Amino acid sequence: MAREHTEPEEVGAEEAPTSQADAVEQDLEALQAKAAERDEYLALAQRAQADFENYRKRMAREVGLSEARGVAKVVKELLPALDNLDRAIAAAEAEETDSEHHLTKGIRLVQQELSAALERVGIESFSPKGEVFDPNEHEAMAQQPVEGADSGIVVEVYQSGYRLDGAVLRPARVVVAA
Repeated sequence: MAREHTEPEEVGAEEAPTSQADAVEQDLEALQAKAAERDEYLALAQRAQADFENYRKRMAREVGLSEARGVAKVVKELLPALDNLDRAIAAAEAEETDSEHHLTKGIRLVQQELSAALERVGIESFSPKGEVFDPNEHEAMAQQPVEGADSGIVVEVYQSGYRLDGAVLRPARVVVAA
């Protein structure tokens, strides 16, 4: 919008600079208003960008947590099968008198492959024999006096425990020295 500037017919020496000063003052005010509006839009865009970045980070974190929960759920379902494989190997070894039987070898291969698959997704097995009993990581199945063992030490492991990224999925079932 172009401003038409008309001068009065009879312009005195003092009136011309004043009207020019007023025009410059009005132009300056308009520019300042536009700059303030620009700054407002810039701040709004920066806030929107920061909000989006926070949303992206939160979603990435939630996806990671969901993935970990899914892995933990599947692993908890598989652990009894792994325990049964261990029991089958122990029973087969107890019955065999000669060298390892083909069935025992096959069961051992399945057990090793399953254990390796769990390790690849971050699941680690732990057997706390000889460690101090920790109720956060161990489930005491019995307590019995054992010669040469201090009270509170795990002396036997009934069932191994499992961790996912340091968090206990299943506590180890143990016997503790009294």
